[in-house]
Amino acid sequence: MKTIPFISSAPQTDLGLFFLRLSSSLLLLYVHGLPKVLHFHAELARIEDPFGMGPYMSLLPAILAEVVCPVLIILGVWARLACLPVIGVLLVAMLFVHPDWSVAEGQFGWLLLIIFITQAITGPGRWRIGNNTKQGLHYGTSK
Repeated sequence: MKTIPFISSAPQTDLGLFFLRLSSSLLLLYVHGLPKVLHFHAELARIEDPFGMGPYMSLLPAILAEVVCPVLIILGVWARLACLPVIGVLLVAMLFVHPDWSVAEGQFGWLLLIIFITQAITGPGRWRIGNNTKQGLHYGTSK
């Protein structure tokens, strides 16, 4: 019996997932992550502390979610797992730090939340670091 290669997604889907990963992660990194790293001490003075852990312990998870995780997502390395801290920080920001914001005021945060939840569901696609395209999934009998 002939084995038929199983293609998980069309090339356009992989391009779309790559564009989504790249654009959303660069946006998060540029707008939120890099300013926190470059102006660390100033950020310590003004970061919100919704759970009373102190500014340092509030800033570190934000830096992880807004600097380290976007780099992993761009590369497609542990992308689904890397979306989880981003989603967590966004949920804390939208539900605990800014609960009084209207949908219009918080639309950037809600859109980022939608985008990173979508990436956590779909995964990175085939355009990622470490993807061995010669090794494919096969439908039917095993090789």
